[in-house]
Amino acid sequence: MKDLRAAVVGVGYLGRFHAQKYAALPGVELVGVVDVDRAAAEKVAAEVGCAAFSDYRELLEQVDVASVVVPTRLHFEVAKDFLLAGRHVLVEKPITETVAEADELISLARQNGALLQVGHLERFNPAIVALNGELSRPMFIESHRLTPFRGRGTDVNVVLDLMIHDIDIILNMVQSELTSIHASGVPVLSEEVDIANARLEFASGCVANVTASRVSRDAMRKVRVFQADGYFSID
Repeated sequence: MKDLRAAVVGVGYLGRFHAQKYAALPGVELVGVVDVDRAAAEKVAAEVGCAAFSDYRELLEQVDVASVVVPTRLHFEVAKDFLLAGRHVLVEKPITETVAEADELISLARQNGALLQVGHLERFNPAIVALNGELSRPMFIESHRLTPFRGRGTDVNVVLDLMIHDIDIILNMVQSELTSIHASGVPVLSEEVDIANARLEFASGCVANVTASRVSRDAMRKVRVFQADGYFSID
């Protein structure tokens, strides 16, 4: 088999990690990294040993797979172009700004025989994986995802920036239809909502209380799950 040819579009804080991982993977050739900041692209390219580009469209015909790690408002445009070219795409979360855009990307992936995955890394967190086979019927879940303000990710609200991880985890845990949402949030240090709380109620009777903040003094990543025969605390 030929090596899988990969590209990373956007080499800021997270994109640099994507580039490092591709460069280290056996069976993968990192063809290039892309950033509108040419100097940033060249710096990461020199670090991982690949070419630097400032226009991702130059790579559409040169790669098999691409990581899309640009600002959220650009996810749809960039991912769409790669999917239309039949390339597999790993797009950082949140997938897009709107549900309609997300649905279109899913449709394009199916039409063009491409894989589309969203970077919900918490699904693969060993602490979460350790719960496999342990949960039966969760009835109450409480999650806190708190972090100090770092200035990253403020192009979207804290729900799409942080809480989305716990929403994804909880939906996979409960496996039941969501029946109601009660939520509130406020901006503190950015123009978007920086701290939010949501109460999610499910048809199974399960209730989840979810809090996310990017303006807290201390970091916390904790999920507590209660069911009839047990209690689980995941840190």
